[in-house]
Amino acid sequence: MARGNQRDKAREKNLKAQASQKHKNTKTGAEMQRDKEAAAEMMRKKQAAADAKKAAEAKN
Repeated sequence: MARGNQRDKAREKNLKAQASQKHKNTKTGAEMQRDKEAAAEMMRKKQAAADAKKAAEAKN
């Protein structure tokens, strides 16, 4: 059976590649919450700037 060795080698290579990939999030709940709040704050600032720009354009 000539293909048996190829199959085994391919399986080993695939397992090695999967082991090197990151599967889970390594952040704790507090870190994730802090990041979500930081992103939300950035979006609030961005939205406020866009609203101010629209108001300025509507005024002119």
